Amino acid sequence: MRKVLVIGAGKSTAVLIKYFQDKAESENLQIIIGDISIENAQKLANNHPFSEAILLDVFDKNSRENAIQNADIVVSMLPARFHIEVAKDCLKYEKNMVTASYVSEEMQELDSEVRKKGLVFMNEIGLDPGIDHMSAMQVIDRIRNQGGKIILFESFTGGLVAPESDTNLWNYKFTWNPRNVVIAGQGGSAEFLQEGTYKYIPYHKLFRRTEFLEVEGYGRFEAYANRNSLKYQSIYGLEDILTLYRGTIRRVGFSRAWNIFVQLGMTADDYTIENSEHMSYRDFMNSFLPYSPSDSVELKLRHYLKIDQDDIMWDKLLELDLFNPHKKVSISNATPAQILQKILMDKWTLDDGDKDMIVMYHKFGYELNGKRQQIDATMVSIGEDQTYTAMARTVGLPVAMAALRILNKEYTHSGVQIPIKKEIYDPILKELEDFGITFNEIERDYLGYNPDGVKG
Repeated sequence: MRKVLVIGAGKSTAVLIKYFQDKAESENLQIIIGDISIENAQKLANNHPFSEAILLDVFDKNSRENAIQNADIVVSMLPARFHIEVAKDCLKYEKNMVTASYVSEEMQELDSEVRKKGLVFMNEIGLDPGIDHMSAMQVIDRIRNQGGKIILFESFTGGLVAPESDTNLWNYKFTWNPRNVVIAGQGGSAEFLQEGTYKYIPYHKLFRRTEFLEVEGYGRFEAYANRNSLKYQSIYGLEDILTLYRGTIRRVGFSRAWNIFVQLGMTADDYTIENSEHMSYRDFMNSFLPYSPSDSVELKLRHYLKIDQDDIMWDKLLELDLFNPHKKVSISNATPAQILQKILMDKWTLDDGDKDMIVMYHKFGYELNGKRQQIDATMVSIGEDQTYTAMARTVGLPVAMAALRILNKEYTHSGVQIPIKKEIYDPILKELEDFGITFNEIERDYLGYNPDGVKG
């Protein structure tokens, strides 16, 4: 039996494991699931005859090395910062490795040694990054092969709640790591290209600079800019492009409401609040507002941010129970971001029976035979339940498909890399179609990039 070691039994791993289990007999696979929680690993193994659960602490050198040296390929589904421990052992024991995470500086530094040993360390092959790379490069390469020149590329992805489970005024529930949602956009300005001009959006303005998107059958969405779109110029070979923009998708109105938290300072994660464990939600809100001997917290907030009482923004704040004097934060030495996350998790956690939804939207502007044209490509995936979510499907399936192809030596390009070569993206995108992950393309005359209504 060929041993596939999967390290990490988190939310995105369920569909990946099922893919391997469905292929186990025909592909002669033994799936070893290692996690710091043996219960989580056993749950995913699910008594499958070709699956085994093991206790694996990534910081326990002996258990980690023993598991890796006995595997034929290693799939790390750990948080990104832990991959490097696994990668060093894979290099030592000459094992190929697959992750869904961005290539870190530490990972990239292993590239020359990985190449010398003829190994494949495939990264960024989940959803975003992952399916976004592959689907974008497929269209970009197709346009180039026809003799076209790319002048615009925009790419947007969002993890959202499915329409049938959309039951709050924010049109949002947590379908992924809540912390990443709360601190999104921090750490510098968003950087992108617009009609040949470098553009920057500082964090405090990020959620008031949105672009609208229409997805057939699902209505209108908005997108705010990701932190650094410019690095994709070299990754995708788009050095001469005029417009390059990547963003995160939300339902219309989310960003305007979220901006309230940004302006108050409630998303800050660089200091802690004294005696936070004893604060009520109302105390937390009040800590960011001016002192008044007579005005209520509600009135101070409305005056401070100029929110009318009949504004939908006010209803959204009330829905979150932010002014409740009885609910306690109950987290000691917490940052504002940690407290906000707890408050939001009270209201935005998926209920039993809820389904999530992934939306991806690419725009390609190009010149061909003297004419400017545009392709809009959209993908929507809706989850089955809280185990086999759309997020788990779109992250886990491409990871599993890549690992199997590398194991079968169908893909042998060595080095630390991402899935932008035709040899890897073509067969995976084709197989993803069997699981309902498909892109709908619309061709039209070139519309350009103009979300603000102003050129230049």
